[in-house]
Amino acid sequence: MRAVIQRVTQASVRVEGETIGSIGHGLLVLLGIEDADTEEDVRWLSAKVVNLRIFNDTEGVMNVSVKEGMGDVLLISQFTLHASTKKGNRPSYLKASKPGHALPLYGQMAAQLGQDLGKPIQTGRFGADMKVSLLNDGPVTLLIDTRNKE
Repeated sequence: MRAVIQRVTQASVRVEGETIGSIGHGLLVLLGIEDADTEEDVRWLSAKVVNLRIFNDTEGVMNVSVKEGMGDVLLISQFTLHASTKKGNRPSYLKASKPGHALPLYGQMAAQLGQDLGKPIQTGRFGADMKVSLLNDGPVTLLIDTRNKE
């Protein structure tokens, strides 16, 4: 799994002109799933996301997690995170999972994030043409890949 995690002061997602998910202070998580991903990746990545200390404490130091800071999470599926640009100018998406594998893991990630955060999260719509808006705070943006846990 690959995740782009952005600290935001607000974020929302629209599908066909309708807002289907919206948060204030918290994290926007763009999630790409590949065939090798499992429930273990879901559990590891969810725990990492909710416990990342990337919000400022009272001293202005990034020392508070989204869970501790009572923030929210908006989870968006994004197969393009597994694009390969090695050859030519047209990205290849062969590593990105097909819906049969990816959709259940996306649902599991949403449920796990909600459980780990201690409250429901907001989501986009898997496979839909989504319009995502955000106000990146900092900006703080992290990339995490469960295949390369550094």
